Amino acid sequence: MSQLIARQLAKSYPTPAEPLSVLKGVNLELSRGESLAIVGPSGSGKSTLLAILGTLDSPTSGSLLIDGVDPFALAMPELAKFRAAKIGFVFQEHFLLPQCTLLENVLVPFLADGAAGSAEQDRARKLLDRVGLGNRLTHRPSELSGGERQRAAFARALVRQPLVVLADEPTGNLDAATAAEIGLMLLELQREQNTILIAVTHSAELAGRMQQQRRLEGGQLAPHQP
Repeated sequence: MSQLIARQLAKSYPTPAEPLSVLKGVNLELSRGESLAIVGPSGSGKSTLLAILGTLDSPTSGSLLIDGVDPFALAMPELAKFRAAKIGFVFQEHFLLPQCTLLENVLVPFLADGAAGSAEQDRARKLLDRVGLGNRLTHRPSELSGGERQRAAFARALVRQPLVVLADEPTGNLDAATAAEIGLMLLELQREQNTILIAVTHSAELAGRMQQQRRLEGGQLAPHQP
C-alpha cells in the first residue's frame, strides 16, 4: 500500500487580474523505499509542490495522505508534530545553525519534543559517523567544506527516521565531483533507512540514479524522457 498519495493537487495564487495557477491536478503515489526525481524548467512549480508534500504550504484543492493521515485536517500543533515525525527536509542551502556544533545541529529536529535523550544523541552520532563526519562532532559549520555541510544536512533530515525525505536541489550548490559523491550518499542513506525520497533537481545525473523520473510542466506531472 502506498504511504504517500496525492490526488489532484492544485495551487493558485490571487492576482489583480486573475488567479495564477501553478499546479493543475498533480497525482502521485509512492511507497517506502521508492525514490522519485522531479525535473522541469525554473518557475514550473517544483518547489511549490515540494512545500505542499512537506505540509509547509496547503493546496488550493486536492488531497494528500501521508501514512494514512490527511495532514491538512490536523490542527497546527498536531501538524507540526506530524511533520517533525514523518518528514525530513534537505535544501540546496544546508541551513545549519552557525553557533551550534555539528552534533547539536543534527539534534535540532528533536526540539519539537522538547529535548534529545541519550538514545537520540546516540542515533545522531551514528548517522554522523555514517556520513563520514564522526570525528567532527564538535566542529561548527564554518569549519566544514560545502560537501561536509550538506552531508550533515542529510544526517539532520534522517535522524528522526522519517517516512518521507524531500530534497530541493540537494546538490545545486556543489561542484560536479562533490555533487556526484553527495548524490550517491543521499540515495544510499535513503535505501538503508527505507524511506520515500522525492528530489527536485536540475541534475540529470542525480535524476538518472533515482527509480522514477517525472517532469513538472504546465502544472502537471508527466513521465520524463532523459
